[in-house]
Amino acid sequence: MDTSTHAVIGLGLAGLSHIDPAVMTHPATATAVFFGVLLGSQAPDADVALKLKDNTAYIRQHRGISHSIPMMPIWALLISGLTTWLSKGALFWHVLLWTALAVVIHVATDLCNAYGTQAAWPITDKWLSFDFISLFDPIIFSSHLVAVALWGLGTASPRIVFPVLYALLVVYFIWRASVHKKLKDQMLLFDEEYVPSQTYTLIPTVSLSRWNVVKPLPEGTFRIGNWNHNRLHWTETAYCDQHPAVEASKEHPAVQALLYISKYACATVEPTGYGYAVRWADVRYRHRKQFPLVAVVMMNAKYETLDYFVGWLNKSHTGKRFGLEYE
Repeated sequence: MDTSTHAVIGLGLAGLSHIDPAVMTHPATATAVFFGVLLGSQAPDADVALKLKDNTAYIRQHRGISHSIPMMPIWALLISGLTTWLSKGALFWHVLLWTALAVVIHVATDLCNAYGTQAAWPITDKWLSFDFISLFDPIIFSSHLVAVALWGLGTASPRIVFPVLYALLVVYFIWRASVHKKLKDQMLLFDEEYVPSQTYTLIPTVSLSRWNVVKPLPEGTFRIGNWNHNRLHWTETAYCDQHPAVEASKEHPAVQALLYISKYACATVEPTGYGYAVRWADVRYRHRKQFPLVAVVMMNAKYETLDYFVGWLNKSHTGKRFGLEYE
């Protein structure tokens, strides 16, 4: 999920913690829990600090080990230890319980969207994603805002508002997961181009009725479209170039970082006055007729790197830095 959603979930868990008698009757514990769940809801994304090093390290490691099985209890212990120490007299085990819940919910919600996490590391280093909740989900975000507002204005008790909120959100998550599974299982029935053994990846959007669809094809190409109002519509085919420049680009750390986190990367080569521009794009993410998650390597005629970028790139940034044209 995005940072703003994790933030409102942290506030929501602070409200939910009022069902704990220790939080209701012990001010020091209430303070420690409040800050513990706020920090716990953000802690796994501390790997954003890797951006200070470079984007390559960030793209490769974001939602990696920081979201893993060993790190979840470490985050919870570090944060609850700090907040308990700062809030003298707080009941540590209650603070630890609520902080751990915040950390686990952060990782669990991240697992539900397309980007995924390495939550099962070190058992496996595969990126796991369930693909049924958008990176930003307006239902999750707005429902938390309403609940927090009711609590903050004193309109309703947090012991009522937040249990109801999270009960409804559990139902919502189950519903979205069931819709995703049903659509994925039935997609071949709506695909006039279907060939046996073809598979589909459905990516949720902010619209409840619209899903982006990716179908891998032979020779490393991808069919791209969307499911909207009970109809499958193919919009384009992403043709992946075979070229020595593409092979050379695979040796660059920026490209390796993108390939590490995605099996949906497609490379295109554009000749330039100084050599080649190789653009790897993750075709799962399509926005305004372009693919914003990219690794771009500029190289001379000898396939030597001149410049590069990896990360989320908008059209204006792309044009200014690399002089590439996108449709």
